[in-house]
Amino acid sequence: MVNLTESLNPQELRAEVAHLQEEVKMRDQLVQQLSQELFRLVKGSGQETTPAATTQGQNEQLQLLHGQLAEVEQQVEFYQQQIAERDRELVQQRQTVQELNDRARMLEQVVQELPEIYKQKFAERLKPVQERVEMLQRENRQLHSELQSVSYRLAQRSRRQSGNLDLPNFEESQQQASLPSFGSA
Repeated sequence: MVNLTESLNPQELRAEVAHLQEEVKMRDQLVQQLSQELFRLVKGSGQETTPAATTQGQNEQLQLLHGQLAEVEQQVEFYQQQIAERDRELVQQRQTVQELNDRARMLEQVVQELPEIYKQKFAERLKPVQERVEMLQRENRQLHSELQSVSYRLAQRSRRQSGNLDLPNFEESQQQASLPSFGSA
């Protein structure tokens, strides 16, 4: 039997199951009618005459009805098997849909958590860099203060050796620009 669930979606499957159920219901009604007709024929022929007195036509009709009844019963059984198979497939598809929905929710949650995870990872990687920068800045400040201290001591030492104050030389600047005179003030 060809697996129809591969080519049908859940709505089509439900429609097909409903159609098959209608056919089974119709077959059940036919079986019921045939059973009633057989019962009426058997009951009617038993009251009117003895079984030996039944006519050949009635026997043939009874055999024909029995054959039709057997055929209908086979069809009903076949359709019931198809309905049971479709029900199993439907249950299986519902389970698959549920599993896929659960997986989609899980993936959605992971996607929503990703920015926070990336922030944490970035902060973890950035922390050693920040610590190194802070350490270098401290070293830089310390070296700068040591440089100022050494420069100051060097300037002090050079003043003591020359005995003069380190004053700027204005001779070059006077030649370039004239200083205002205050005249007779």
